[in-house]
Amino acid sequence: MPQIQSQKKRVKTNNKRNLAVSAQKSALRTSIKKVLAAVDAKDAAAAAAAYNEASSKLDKAVAKGIHHKNYATRQKSRLAKAINAIAA
Repeated sequence: MPQIQSQKKRVKTNNKRNLAVSAQKSALRTSIKKVLAAVDAKDAAAAAAAYNEASSKLDKAVAKGIHHKNYATRQKSRLAKAINAIAA
């Protein structure tokens, strides 16, 4: 454990930030799973709505530096491809 006061504060803020980032990553993964579940159920309307939410969360994660922009682009492409497959 740190002995210096500022380092004690850093430990607290790092833990707090870690929890926030973990929650955001978890919510993002959940929204991606919702899209895939709607695709599996062949529900194009629900899949499109879930895709919009997932796309927004991906963009926010990139803006906050949680994920790389290529990760977000790859995920959005992958999800769009799955949605288009059930629409065809």
